[in-house]
Amino acid sequence: MMDATDDRLLDNLAAVVGDRHVIAPGHDQDAYVVDWRGRYRGQARAVVKPGSTQEVAGVVKLCAERDIAVVPQGGNTGMCGAATPDSGPRNVVIRLDRMRRIRNVSPLANSITVEAGCILAEIQAAAAAADRYFPLSLGAEGSCQIGGNISTNAGGTAVLRYGPTRELVLGLEAVLPDGRVFNGLRALRKDNTGYDLKQLFIGAEGTLGIITAAVLKLFAPRRSSALALLKLQDVEQALQIMQRLRGTVGDRLASLEIMSRGQIEVIAETIPHVTIPFALDTPWYLIVELTDALAGVDLHAPLEAVLAQAFEDGVVQDAIVASSEAQAKAIWAVRHSVSEGNKRSGYVVSHDSAVPLERQAAFASNVERRIMAAVPHARVVMHGHIGDGNIHIVAILDHARCRDAKQTAALVREINEIVDDETAAQGGAISAEHGIGITNRGRLARVTDPLEIKLMMQIKALLDPADIMNPGKIFADD
Repeated sequence: MMDATDDRLLDNLAAVVGDRHVIAPGHDQDAYVVDWRGRYRGQARAVVKPGSTQEVAGVVKLCAERDIAVVPQGGNTGMCGAATPDSGPRNVVIRLDRMRRIRNVSPLANSITVEAGCILAEIQAAAAAADRYFPLSLGAEGSCQIGGNISTNAGGTAVLRYGPTRELVLGLEAVLPDGRVFNGLRALRKDNTGYDLKQLFIGAEGTLGIITAAVLKLFAPRRSSALALLKLQDVEQALQIMQRLRGTVGDRLASLEIMSRGQIEVIAETIPHVTIPFALDTPWYLIVELTDALAGVDLHAPLEAVLAQAFEDGVVQDAIVASSEAQAKAIWAVRHSVSEGNKRSGYVVSHDSAVPLERQAAFASNVERRIMAAVPHARVVMHGHIGDGNIHIVAILDHARCRDAKQTAALVREINEIVDDETAAQGGAISAEHGIGITNRGRLARVTDPLEIKLMMQIKALLDPADIMNPGKIFADD
């Protein structure tokens, strides 16, 4: 029940953004206080939807003056609870849905300036309308917002060629924890004027400020392409294919996505509208895509030549080269369904490790063997961006075995420690693209150099001394 103080807060927030854009506690808030996977539920004194940078600044300043925590939230599609408020009494969730303006598109500068609430697919479409290409692509691109993508340094299926979100951002605008506005919306390719402050906000998960707009890099559109699905016996074969393709086609190798047979079986079982357009008769499956900015370039010839030699050498068991755009889309549909399929299949313990390329095969086999030995009833499946060292290890538990919260927590902790220890042993990092949020706070503290943690906390304390900006994320309570 709200008291008079809550009423005054709602009135004050409404004075900044308008009555229609403030949601009071109740069922109308449900979509904003629960994470996408349904793992975390918090509460908020208000959900606010500002329509401009100035309104975001006004809301943040109001919250700072009242010592109220601010929780930035994009499309709420994250995997780690980074956009979910805690159960404390002093949270305001700030959604940027209304800030969806494409401010500028410059084909000359190969840049696009967008507001943080823009849906990723909208940015892709705006770039295409200007005969340009924005390469960030992931399964949630129809609902995720670019502010959230930047705040989590999203990866996706094009990192191999274009890099993660961090490498696609030229400039940023952000509201600081005291309500001041950092205006770094520069579209410069060269800017050596001191510290690159925008990088502080990229991947910070809203703990240092709220990103409100960004200048993003664009590229020439992809006018020629070739795609194939390869059937492999092991991860090492995928790495051999990658090495051969890079030696033959260079940067035309745009995507290299791997899935275990178990992963595809999960999709076949849980998502009826997604057709599996190939037989499941080998342990591993690899999507290879080549692209070129020149129209009429025959990419099938070099792809088929590499595959023919690989088949002769026993590196590939079989291959399906897509003969049409529809066939290519059908193959990509399988890859983009992994998160939804896993979510429907049971209690998911997912991991986001990045390890050096040379050690990916050992990492995958060691982790699977150790999880199955420790938790025999777990269903271990894998998928990921093998070309950039990021294989997602996923252990799926039967919901019937997860009714006791303490026992489930113990199982999750045991599985996480296996994955994290093996990641560390292979010289990797526990998060490649999903971030830390709530889910991975303890894991980060357990495997990270204490000096790194201390330096991050000092930056946080410098910019947000009152700890009002997305508190409880990234850093463990202790």
